[in-house]
Amino acid sequence: MPAMDPLPCYCLNARRAALALTARYDEALAPHGLKVTQYSLLCSVARHGTPNLTRLAEATGLDRSTLGRNLRGLEALGLVALAPGEDQRDRVVAVTPAGKARIRAAGPAWKAAQAEVEAALGAEVERLTALLRQVTALAHPPAGQAVVA
Repeated sequence: MPAMDPLPCYCLNARRAALALTARYDEALAPHGLKVTQYSLLCSVARHGTPNLTRLAEATGLDRSTLGRNLRGLEALGLVALAPGEDQRDRVVAVTPAGKARIRAAGPAWKAAQAEVEAALGAEVERLTALLRQVTALAHPPAGQAVVA
């Protein structure tokens, strides 16, 4: 396979890395019928109990329409249940017993993919995580703090 063009664009390099990581985690989770995006969202719902969609969108960094679409997919698989919230505009979500079982079954595969990345990157993995959080913060700076272009 020929080497990829070295690109100076931070965005394209980040996208390439994200695609490579996604493919690796998806491969690990495939025997469990999940993609990494589904597994991560399922785990987020489980961590937050029975969150409303606004709270879950904030926690996951997803906009509500993307979140809703992804949750409907998990609902179709029987892994989460959506229900009315405190008012008509609000909805809440909870992991079903089947969803909890899928998290438990897929967990070791996710951990193996995680360990593979850690082994490949060594001590740099923590630095990478910190840098990725900084990059994510560029889109959502803390209140009162502008991003300088």
